[in-house]
Amino acid sequence: MSRDRDVELDLVARAREGDSGAFRELVAPHRDHLWAVCLSITSHRQDAEDALQDALIAGWRNLERFEGHARFSTWMHRIAANAALMLVRKRRDSPDADAGDDEIDRAPGVSERVTTVDVVRSALATLPPEFREAVVLREYADFTYQDIADHQGVAVATVKTRLNRGRAKLKAALVEAGFG
Repeated sequence: MSRDRDVELDLVARAREGDSGAFRELVAPHRDHLWAVCLSITSHRQDAEDALQDALIAGWRNLERFEGHARFSTWMHRIAANAALMLVRKRRDSPDADAGDDEIDRAPGVSERVTTVDVVRSALATLPPEFREAVVLREYADFTYQDIADHQGVAVATVKTRLNRGRAKLKAALVEAGFG
């Protein structure tokens, strides 16, 4: 077992005993990726914040369920993706789903890069949920095909199909938006 893995498992053991500092150490290196996953799935800054908060709470409360077969970061990314998807479903099924402001909060003087990010997020939002989730987990969370298959409960071949179709639909949406 590698030294990093030993350190990770030690931090998990300490966190399970109630050491919140150990949990913060476990999460800190992955927080930006977790945020990116939540934001990419929800396409809304406030929803992403809520999803990330839900994911961190769920991770802390369910540490006993972390078996150690996968990396801690993989486990947390799954929780974050699930939290974001659950929030999207909840918002979509809400009677006032169209009443909210779907604009992503932006600082004044946004650059061309931010505009491109917004276009990509909008294009991602057009994908069917299982395609969007696969693309986000692969491109933003750096999941392996097997990690995605395990997370989605499908075969690796299905993941590859979802990624190919999702990327093709994403490309078409970007071309339609003038980015291709």
